[in-house]
Amino acid sequence: MTPYLVQAGVFLVEVVFGLYILAVLLRLLMQLARADFYNPIAQFLVLATNPPLLPLRRVIPGFFGIDWASVVLLVVLQLAEIYVTGWLRDFTPALAGAALVGLANLLRLTVYVYIVTILVRVVLSWVNPYGGHANPAAGLLWSLTEPMLRPARRLIPSLGGLDISPIAVFVLLELTLILLVQPLHDLGYAWMLAR
Repeated sequence: MTPYLVQAGVFLVEVVFGLYILAVLLRLLMQLARADFYNPIAQFLVLATNPPLLPLRRVIPGFFGIDWASVVLLVVLQLAEIYVTGWLRDFTPALAGAALVGLANLLRLTVYVYIVTILVRVVLSWVNPYGGHANPAAGLLWSLTEPMLRPARRLIPSLGGLDISPIAVFVLLELTLILLVQPLHDLGYAWMLAR
């Protein structure tokens, strides 16, 4: 295969897997945040992710408030993406390394989901500071971000009516990327290449 076809194939695989992984991750995060599943966006995510999740739930029960079938599906999808892109590049990664890289990728995606949702929530609060959550997207954003912002709000009081808790959460999320996710990814990548 020519390098251009390989690059195009890898891009398509990453887009398809990435979008589906994002849908499953959002569903899991919404369950953890106890978001409104009657929301139209939540209903779309449920319909999109039910086909693989319903059979998995028969085998893998949820406990401690975590939908372990979603976690297993996320891991399997992430490993499948790594192996398919490796196959396209004519490379078979070592399983231990691929598992660590997959875990790092899922953690990175989770952090980015929170960064983006908090940022959008902040911008929406500037545009409509007294507006409720009539918009389905705004309601979901509030449900997803409030569990992270509430503890920060308790620690950091508002300054003259200005809530700076999102800044503290952004700093914490960035530190998570630097101190946890990147070292995990680097270690996994080294193991992936080891033969």
